[in-house]
Amino acid sequence: MSGRRVGFCLSTKKRQRMNLSAFAELCGSRGIEVIEIDLGQPLETQGPFHLIVHKLSDVIVEAEHESQSQLLLANFQSYVSAHPSMILLDPLPAMTQLLDRFASYKIMSRLHNSLRDWCICSPLYVEIHRASDLSSIQEAVETRGLSFPLICKTRVAHGSLSHEMSLVFFPGALADVRPPCILQSFVSHGAVLHKVFVVGDQHFNVERPSLKNFPSGPCERKTIFFNSHEVSKPESSSQLTALDEQTPRPPPPSPEALRALVRELRVQLGMALFGVDVILNIHTHTLTVIDINVFPGYEGVPLFFSSLLSHIESVLDSRTPGAAQPVCSSAPQGPDLFSISE
Repeated sequence: MSGRRVGFCLSTKKRQRMNLSAFAELCGSRGIEVIEIDLGQPLETQGPFHLIVHKLSDVIVEAEHESQSQLLLANFQSYVSAHPSMILLDPLPAMTQLLDRFASYKIMSRLHNSLRDWCICSPLYVEIHRASDLSSIQEAVETRGLSFPLICKTRVAHGSLSHEMSLVFFPGALADVRPPCILQSFVSHGAVLHKVFVVGDQHFNVERPSLKNFPSGPCERKTIFFNSHEVSKPESSSQLTALDEQTPRPPPPSPEALRALVRELRVQLGMALFGVDVILNIHTHTLTVIDINVFPGYEGVPLFFSSLLSHIESVLDSRTPGAAQPVCSSAPQGPDLFSISE
């Protein structure tokens, strides 16, 4: 089938990193026209679209406090609602929940039950909603059964600040956390992070450096503040990732377990383009999910273009001509899509 139009609604930075112009050429060779959507202009004059691929994370987060972003988001949602047969990758409500670690970690915590046959889990965590006295935070950590050291992550899982994290080693150092945030038990994993990139029915496991092992249990040492991008980029070289030569590397994750994990998350999230950060516990070799990411960069995935094109074609081909199937038509509009107020 020819004459299909696919819109891409991405930030300038995301378009450049993805090399969207090169992908558009590939799509053109298969009879698919790629349109770079300008949210600042009416979508009706840029359409029609058979499918839209988007990453509106910036707009969703900024709409919490900025009227211009609220308007852009409302206009986009109005267009989607007015064209129910158009396909959206991915639905706005699904994407929005991954921008809030309070929501995404609830999804992760359910994996222990749904994937118990595969020994897949996520670390224990606690939500810190607002600034509290130190004793209240210490009590919350103890009540939830978390073990030191703890990783502290921002609630908002998007933007440069979301990569600013810290390692807290003893109860007294919990004074360093800045709510709203997540406190998560640290799991020693041999300084190896597996970034699992999902594109529809396909997934790719890319190994990255990660935090080195730390002894379990509280110890009085200063909180370590770090940027996760600086630690886990392919070219990263950090003292935080350096292991002793005698430290054994954890085994690679089971391909079957990864397939089961991706299959389950696709069902729970209702998404096709996302990433999962997983580690292997060096003591139990349990596959441990530590984060889920919206439309990641797919760095290190050599077949990303062909995989994305294949998924787009598959989705378009599966849509019965003339059959209107609503896509995220029930999503809320405006800033309610992402609210971190309590």
